[in-house]
Amino acid sequence: MRIKQTLLVTAGFLALALGTLGIFLPILPTTPFVLLAAACFIRSSRRFYIRLIANPWFGPLVENYLTYRAVPWRTKVTAILMLWVLILISLLVFAEALWLRILLLLIALGVTTHLALLKTLSEEMKRDYQARGAVKGSGREK
Repeated sequence: MRIKQTLLVTAGFLALALGTLGIFLPILPTTPFVLLAAACFIRSSRRFYIRLIANPWFGPLVENYLTYRAVPWRTKVTAILMLWVLILISLLVFAEALWLRILLLLIALGVTTHLALLKTLSEEMKRDYQARGAVKGSGREK
Protein backbone atom coordinates (compact mmCIF):
# COMPACT_ATOMS: atom_id res chain seq x y z
CA MET A 1 0.00 0.00 0.00
CA ARG A 2 2.88 2.38 0.79
CA ILE A 3 4.38 1.83 -2.69
CA LYS A 4 1.07 2.73 -4.35
CA GLN A 5 0.81 5.90 -2.27
CA THR A 6 4.40 6.90 -3.12
CA LEU A 7 3.81 6.29 -6.82
CA LEU A 8 0.60 8.35 -6.77
CA VAL A 9 2.27 11.26 -4.95
CA THR A 10 5.18 11.14 -7.41
CA ALA A 11 2.78 11.03 -10.38
CA GLY A 12 0.84 13.92 -8.85
CA PHE A 13 3.91 16.12 -8.56
CA LEU A 14 5.05 15.16 -12.07
CA ALA A 15 1.62 16.04 -13.46
CA LEU A 16 1.61 19.32 -11.53
CA ALA A 17 5.08 20.17 -12.88
CA LEU A 18 3.92 19.46 -16.44
CA GLY A 19 0.79 21.55 -15.84
CA THR A 20 2.93 24.41 -14.59
CA LEU A 21 5.15 24.15 -17.67
CA GLY A 22 1.96 24.18 -19.74
CA ILE A 23 1.35 27.75 -18.61
CA PHE A 24 4.45 28.77 -20.55
CA LEU A 25 4.71 26.13 -23.28
CA PRO A 26 1.81 26.04 -25.73
CA ILE A 27 2.27 22.36 -26.58
CA LEU A 28 1.55 21.26 -22.99
CA PRO A 29 -2.02 21.61 -21.74
CA THR A 30 -2.28 22.93 -18.18
CA THR A 31 -5.80 21.84 -17.21
CA PRO A 32 -5.56 18.07 -17.80
CA PHE A 33 -2.26 17.83 -15.92
CA VAL A 34 -3.57 19.80 -12.94
CA LEU A 35 -6.71 17.64 -12.85
CA LEU A 36 -4.53 14.51 -13.03
CA ALA A 37 -2.46 15.84 -10.12
CA ALA A 38 -5.65 16.42 -8.13
CA ALA A 39 -6.81 12.86 -8.87
CA CYS A 40 -3.45 11.42 -7.78
CA PHE A 41 -3.33 13.50 -4.60
CA ILE A 42 -6.90 12.74 -3.55
CA ARG A 43 -6.04 9.03 -3.70
CA SER A 44 -2.69 9.33 -1.93
CA SER A 45 -2.29 12.47 0.18
CA ARG A 46 -5.10 14.55 1.62
CA ARG A 47 -2.54 17.18 2.64
CA PHE A 48 -1.24 17.67 -0.94
CA TYR A 49 -4.78 17.67 -2.34
CA ILE A 50 -5.85 20.39 0.11
CA ARG A 51 -2.74 22.44 -0.73
CA LEU A 52 -3.51 22.09 -4.45
CA ILE A 53 -7.13 23.21 -4.16
CA ALA A 54 -6.09 26.03 -1.81
CA ASN A 55 -3.56 27.29 -4.36
CA PRO A 56 -4.74 30.63 -5.79
CA TRP A 57 -3.80 29.66 -9.38
CA PHE A 58 -4.70 25.99 -9.57
CA GLY A 59 -7.39 25.69 -6.89
CA PRO A 60 -10.18 27.49 -8.75
CA LEU A 61 -9.37 25.52 -11.91
CA VAL A 62 -9.81 22.21 -10.10
CA GLU A 63 -12.87 23.38 -8.16
CA ASN A 64 -14.65 24.77 -11.24
CA TYR A 65 -14.01 21.62 -13.21
CA LEU A 66 -15.04 19.24 -10.43
CA THR A 67 -18.08 21.26 -9.42
CA TYR A 68 -19.42 22.55 -12.74
CA ARG A 69 -17.53 20.53 -15.36
CA ALA A 70 -16.74 23.88 -17.01
CA VAL A 71 -14.04 26.53 -17.46
CA PRO A 72 -14.56 30.31 -17.10
CA TRP A 73 -14.73 32.27 -20.37
CA ARG A 74 -11.79 34.46 -19.39
CA THR A 75 -9.61 31.39 -18.80
CA LYS A 76 -10.50 30.01 -22.22
CA VAL A 77 -9.79 33.28 -24.02
CA THR A 78 -6.52 33.87 -22.16
CA ALA A 79 -5.33 30.33 -22.86
CA ILE A 80 -6.17 30.56 -26.56
CA LEU A 81 -4.52 33.97 -26.93
CA MET A 82 -1.36 32.87 -25.12
CA LEU A 83 -1.26 29.69 -27.17
CA TRP A 84 -1.40 31.53 -30.48
CA VAL A 85 1.06 34.25 -29.46
CA LEU A 86 3.62 31.65 -28.37
CA ILE A 87 3.00 29.44 -31.40
CA LEU A 88 3.45 32.40 -33.76
CA ILE A 89 6.67 33.42 -32.01
CA SER A 90 7.88 29.82 -32.30
CA LEU A 91 6.97 29.74 -36.00
CA LEU A 92 8.68 33.01 -36.80
CA VAL A 93 11.79 32.72 -34.62
CA PHE A 94 12.58 29.09 -33.90
CA ALA A 95 10.94 26.71 -36.35
CA GLU A 96 12.83 26.61 -39.62
CA ALA A 97 11.71 23.25 -40.96
CA LEU A 98 8.40 23.17 -42.81
CA TRP A 99 7.31 19.94 -41.09
CA LEU A 100 7.87 21.54 -37.68
CA ARG A 101 5.82 24.59 -38.62
CA ILE A 102 2.99 22.37 -39.82
CA LEU A 103 3.18 20.31 -36.62
CA LEU A 104 3.04 23.43 -34.44
CA LEU A 105 0.02 24.73 -36.37
CA LEU A 106 -1.76 21.38 -36.04
CA ILE A 107 -1.07 21.30 -32.29
CA ALA A 108 -2.38 24.87 -31.94
CA LEU A 109 -5.52 24.01 -33.89
CA GLY A 110 -6.08 20.88 -31.79
CA VAL A 111 -5.63 22.68 -28.46
CA THR A 112 -7.80 25.59 -29.62
CA THR A 113 -10.54 23.16 -30.63
CA HIS A 114 -10.30 21.34 -27.30
CA LEU A 115 -10.53 24.58 -25.32
CA ALA A 116 -13.39 25.90 -27.43
CA LEU A 117 -15.39 22.70 -26.90
CA LEU A 118 -15.12 22.81 -23.10
CA LYS A 119 -18.27 24.09 -21.44
CA THR A 120 -18.04 27.74 -20.45
CA LEU A 121 -18.69 28.45 -16.79
CA SER A 122 -21.35 31.11 -16.33
CA GLU A 123 -22.79 32.89 -13.33
CA GLU A 124 -26.13 31.28 -14.22
CA MET A 125 -24.52 27.84 -13.93
CA LYS A 126 -23.20 28.72 -10.47
CA ARG A 127 -26.60 30.08 -9.34
CA ASP A 128 -28.44 27.00 -10.61
CA TYR A 129 -26.00 24.71 -8.88
CA GLN A 130 -26.23 26.60 -5.59
CA ALA A 131 -30.03 26.80 -5.84
CA ARG A 132 -30.18 23.00 -5.96
CA GLY A 133 -28.48 22.95 -2.55
CA ALA A 134 -25.15 21.59 -3.73
CA VAL A 135 -22.15 21.40 -1.47
CA LYS A 136 -19.57 23.85 -2.81
CA GLY A 137 -16.39 22.27 -4.16
CA SER A 138 -17.46 18.67 -3.68
CA GLY A 139 -18.58 17.98 -7.21
CA ARG A 140 -21.65 16.27 -5.79
CA GLU A 141 -25.08 17.37 -4.66
CA LYS A 142 -26.49 16.83 -1.17
